Amino acid sequence: MEIRSVISGAVAALRSGAESLLALVYPRLCEVCGDALVDGEDTLCLKCLCEMPLCRITDFRYNFIHDRLAGHAPIEKAISLFYYMRSNRFTLLIQDAKYNGRPRIASWLARKLTDSIQASGFFANIDMIVPVPLHLFKKLRRGYNQTDYIAGAISGRTGIPVEHALICRRRHSSQTRRTPFERWLNARDTYTVSPDAELTGKHILIVDDVITTGATLLSCAEAIHAAFPSARISVLSLAVTELS
Repeated sequence: MEIRSVISGAVAALRSGAESLLALVYPRLCEVCGDALVDGEDTLCLKCLCEMPLCRITDFRYNFIHDRLAGHAPIEKAISLFYYMRSNRFTLLIQDAKYNGRPRIASWLARKLTDSIQASGFFANIDMIVPVPLHLFKKLRRGYNQTDYIAGAISGRTGIPVEHALICRRRHSSQTRRTPFERWLNARDTYTVSPDAELTGKHILIVDDVITTGATLLSCAEAIHAAFPSARISVLSLAVTELS
């Protein structure tokens, strides 16, 4: 027993030394400001974490996200972590997670959001987590779907299973420079429910990285509602824009 304890301590010391040496060569940096992270900090430094433009949504059963997603599919619960503003440096978190091969940032943000709302009952009675899908060609080009990482991180914290119940059946062009109505037209009929999915009476949490006009999430929700009218739908995103 003593020998095992000595070996365990030696391994821990070696690992700690290796990590310290690695930190000297490749220091961990804040993803927003670029300053070196200190012990206890992860992804964001404490200063940036305090300055993050959090949504602070207290009523997840009715808020401005519900208004944005008003359509044929009723949304039960809606939540988002922070405001996405193009002139704000925190937009880098979404952009890097989505386009620059840094999906672990999406996982970290999803864990932060999950930890902050788990005690509120947001995840109560949710049966499955469904990530917004990417079209196959876009996923092959990017190498991953960031919403899979969001769903996986939430599942890891809550134990709720992830189901890939939606399919992106056609490619649509970028939404960036479109009006809200043009975004809705562009996303309409893009998604369909997988033929293997059984969603009757299930409470589904659809997750995405950022909500702008809500066209993408609305299209996903309406696809589920059309195929399974008894399904209940809630939504979660890492970020949401402020519409004027």
